[in-house]
Amino acid sequence: MSRNLLVRMCVVVTLALGLNYILWRWFFSLNWHAWWIAVPLVCAETYNFIDVFFFGFTVWRADGKPVIHVPADGLTVDVFITTFNEPIDLVIATAMAAQKIRYPHKTWILDDGARDEMRHAAESIGVGYVKRGPNWENRPLHAKAGNLNNALMSTSGEFMLILDADQVPYPEILDHTLGYFEDPKIALVQTPQWFGNVSTYDPLGSQAPLFYGPIQQGKNAWNAAFFCGSNAVLRREALMQLGISQYVKEIEIAVRQALRSADRILARTQRSSISDIPEVQYSLKNVGQAIAETRLAIGSGATIADATYALQRRITEVSKRLVKSHLQVMADDLEIIGQIHSQTDEDWDVILDVEKTTDLLSSRDLTPLGALEAVSQLLRSLDVDRSDEAQPLMPLATVSVTEDMATSMRLHAMGWKSLYHHETLAIGLAPDDLSSMLKQRLRWAQGTMQVMLRENPLVQKGLSIAQKLLYFATMWSYLSGFAAIVYFVAPVVYLCFGILPVKSISATYFYHFIPFMIANQLLFFVVSKGISTWRGQQYSLALFPIWLKAVTSAVANVYFDRPLGFVVTPKTRQAGNRQWRLIKYQIVVSVILLIAAVIGITRLAQGLGEPIGTGVNVAWVLWDLALMGILLRAVRFRGVQPEGK
Repeated sequence: MSRNLLVRMCVVVTLALGLNYILWRWFFSLNWHAWWIAVPLVCAETYNFIDVFFFGFTVWRADGKPVIHVPADGLTVDVFITTFNEPIDLVIATAMAAQKIRYPHKTWILDDGARDEMRHAAESIGVGYVKRGPNWENRPLHAKAGNLNNALMSTSGEFMLILDADQVPYPEILDHTLGYFEDPKIALVQTPQWFGNVSTYDPLGSQAPLFYGPIQQGKNAWNAAFFCGSNAVLRREALMQLGISQYVKEIEIAVRQALRSADRILARTQRSSISDIPEVQYSLKNVGQAIAETRLAIGSGATIADATYALQRRITEVSKRLVKSHLQVMADDLEIIGQIHSQTDEDWDVILDVEKTTDLLSSRDLTPLGALEAVSQLLRSLDVDRSDEAQPLMPLATVSVTEDMATSMRLHAMGWKSLYHHETLAIGLAPDDLSSMLKQRLRWAQGTMQVMLRENPLVQKGLSIAQKLLYFATMWSYLSGFAAIVYFVAPVVYLCFGILPVKSISATYFYHFIPFMIANQLLFFVVSKGISTWRGQQYSLALFPIWLKAVTSAVANVYFDRPLGFVVTPKTRQAGNRQWRLIKYQIVVSVILLIAAVIGITRLAQGLGEPIGTGVNVAWVLWDLALMGILLRAVRFRGVQPEGK
């Protein structure tokens, strides 16, 4: 209680000082003569203040130590080990460790690489082996989500423990997590991901003690702890219910889209010249009314099959009536033609009438029937079997290249609960080089941004306000690349050209900024219980090209259908000496910052600069360089060397 009180006091003080600073910046400090840099800078600072707000909201309700509940006997559990191209001996080591889990279970290797040698290895140690069937050929694979969805249809355990190929579980992992499922509303129990091949210095920032600690504990207190892809136990009932619900939702969306298309077809027909015909007017009005009634019926809970079948019958009846009317008109016209042909060929006036009548018949517009047939075809094309997918039900979300966050968010929206169990129960392998780490971070960021663009939590029904904010907070953090660009440009502009984004750097500026900065750092220190957050701060800035690429590529994928691809994080060091090229943008920015610092100091020596302004901006440059300096260590990192080497 006393620690929670201390955390809340720090949150309140930090947010109060931050709000004071941001309001002062917006209303009293902007240099409007240089608005092109002043406004972006204050926007970047506002972004970071909102980020601090999200962090404070997350840790406001700290979760206590995990309480282990002894699980009931007789529960059926499947242990899923997902693999694609990882070394077979690595996968088998994880599978053998899974066999030693004390609680009775069945172990499965889910091989997305469909390797015969993997199957033979699995059979040799007596574990199950699952690969994709022929129904997946020439259809979307959905990466790891597809692999797990395929396995769900091939197994039957009430619960499933999901492990990445390198996450070696402890024997007690199920004993310490299954007991939570005594609560019938618990769908997910997530445990930390910890890596055994990371040095104390952790140059690649692989360990995430702040996330797998205060942040997940804080989310847990708000019932917003989310699935992280591995080291988690899930309830099959919840996933299958989610799969069915999502299937119905997607079919309903398809029906609504078909009905909107039908409205557009009828509207175009009504604007044509034939709409003046009374019978056509009646037909179009009748079908339009039927479409509106179908929409209301579905909204009131009627089954899609019944509602669309009734609409089909109405369209058929109207079509028959319209055809009958056309046939009658044509019969009348043919009778007129017969009468005309009974006249002598010398009656030229009558012959002209025949030509006019023939032209009228040949040009008779039957588009009302075409419109009704188009509407009917739309309804018949509704694919309730989802033939474009390998299987109708996809319980784990397939809307992004990472399946975890979207799946847990959908579960929360359906009323299910999650728990974060703060105890290391598996040891994994972190990326062993900078290239692998960057691929991993890019995939995480891309997946998160895809979910933000496709299923923004702020507008999702079923989520509590806290859940909406906490899911959005994670997505919001990946927008930091844009703020980073501004933080690089602002000091360069001043040091090279003497242009300040603020009216002046006076004591008033420091009175507003310094207290907020100190309170912010103190908040992180108190919340993290002394755990260093420096590495996280470094990579938050240093990986700005990754964050920018994640946002732009996700936008291109969601709105312009450009593929992202899915890259499995390599579990072995990647060959090659091109690591420096991976940080070329950071190198360019660092060089520009250094040059700007030299120019600024030179300008000051020549009497062209202002001492305080130059000092502040040089310090700013040094801060940016210190944050990005971690990449120099990361690019030279060659993995944790075994003892004696």
